[in-house]
Amino acid sequence: MKPPISSIFPFLLFLLLLNSPCRVISSDSRVIPVPDAPHDKFLQCLSVLSDQNNATSISKVIYTQGNSSYSSVLDFGIHNLRFSTASTPKPQVIITPYDASHIQATVKCSHKYGLQIRVRSGGHDFEGLSYVSDVPFVVIDLINLSSISVNAEEKTAWVQAGATVGELYYRIAEKSKTLAFPAGFCPTVGVGGHFSGGAYGSLLRKYGLAADNILDAHLVNVNGRLLNRRSMGEDMFWAIRGGGGTSFGVIVAWKVKLVTVPSTVTVFTVPRTLEQNVTKIIHKWQHIAHKLPEDLVIDVILARGNTSEGKKTMLASFTSLFLGGLDRLLPLMQEKFPELGLVKEDCTEMSWIQSSLYFARFPNAPLEILLNRSSDDKSFFKSKSDYVRKPIPETAFEGIYKMFYENEGEGGLMALVPYGGRMSEISESEVPFPHRKGNLYKILYEAHWIEGGDEALKRNIKWIRKLYRYMTPYVSKNPRSAYVNYRDLDIGRNNKEGYTCMKQARIWGKKYFGNNFERLVHVKTRVDPCNFFRNEQSIPPLYVEELINKGD
Repeated sequence: MKPPISSIFPFLLFLLLLNSPCRVISSDSRVIPVPDAPHDKFLQCLSVLSDQNNATSISKVIYTQGNSSYSSVLDFGIHNLRFSTASTPKPQVIITPYDASHIQATVKCSHKYGLQIRVRSGGHDFEGLSYVSDVPFVVIDLINLSSISVNAEEKTAWVQAGATVGELYYRIAEKSKTLAFPAGFCPTVGVGGHFSGGAYGSLLRKYGLAADNILDAHLVNVNGRLLNRRSMGEDMFWAIRGGGGTSFGVIVAWKVKLVTVPSTVTVFTVPRTLEQNVTKIIHKWQHIAHKLPEDLVIDVILARGNTSEGKKTMLASFTSLFLGGLDRLLPLMQEKFPELGLVKEDCTEMSWIQSSLYFARFPNAPLEILLNRSSDDKSFFKSKSDYVRKPIPETAFEGIYKMFYENEGEGGLMALVPYGGRMSEISESEVPFPHRKGNLYKILYEAHWIEGGDEALKRNIKWIRKLYRYMTPYVSKNPRSAYVNYRDLDIGRNNKEGYTCMKQARIWGKKYFGNNFERLVHVKTRVDPCNFFRNEQSIPPLYVEELINKGD
């Protein structure tokens, strides 16, 4: 009788690992890395492979620490000043590829000479993981891979991973005033990492996430092969749409499905303070925001403000996009949310592409500002996230306000983003992003500060961690969920040395991916068993000891 497949799988994987590029498995199941090699050999390897592939000379896109442009190239994509200090580890080499062959060469040579790869498409990673590592590493900065091809007739677009959200919106608007894409609010975010973590914006209640609207992808895998959806297989294609692409390879481009929007949309921002009964208004919002028609999304930004007399108060800004005109919006708000007191003068009708400028805080700027990759709002910040499944009691907000009145609370905010609509209709296993039905809204917490130095860093991080602890009784539990694009190393991390077992990785993995975490691990085990593509919160593979114990 033939043994069941499950019983021979550990043995087959053991043979695979013995013959894999990592070559050595220690007695305690750790993969032993290849010793470091001088980076001049790495550079020589890049040059040889580039010549062999008849590619554009890779020497034009290589920046070593001795290069006069190295610092400016590195600093351009750093948006969180926490990771722009003299003590922050720097890459040995930065590569800014012009085509996929440069990425393929970098992967092969990094593999050969024991260098870790970090991939940066826009530089907005909240923990700097796209350009910081504690081990010898190189950065693949995708800034030159930013072409976008829009097919308005088919309602699709190919967008390279180094393009920004703003560039994608602009190119869509060039072809059509009634097509859009459901991605984020910030125009300088790179689509490579953004889409691979899920990505949401003003259209999430109507069309879901960016990851829900991806049709194909190009990716360089651990062997340096350029794959598409068909050649990578459906499991890997599933994993990179919300599971974090850098755990599985280097995303080169996405093919996305465009969505239809009306020629006229309506936006508003309505501020309310404690003196205007804001707690009661938020309480009502908690009960109805996820139930509103899917054409309407109303976010809440909660921060500290001042009264006209200069006293501290709490300010909630209710910011909205409605996919339709004012004639439909006002009666709807009067029926569903009269407590906000919305009036005609609060609202502005515009096109969808103009609304993207509005939410990016450039309401009167020309559309061309969406093509600007630079950012002048860099600051020190720390972020965390939560999901809310039951309305938070009004009394709990008193404790929130108290913390915002502290000195460090001056640069803090809480952003409440409602779910429901399309987000409740998509299965939690459709893509790795699991936060669907049952979630009323998501919370983003942020602490911003402008003063450098360790003391300011410690004070502000202590403040946001205290706020996060306070919120524990009022948010999701078992696990306390989090959003992977709001990266937070406080919730757990992989080991710097040796392997990270499933039990340890599950601490943070279940928070980001829920029941999808185990499937992500199995995909990782198949496509990158030696864990070449790794970072502090990358999906780990199963190792031999774990496979034998699991028997699968």
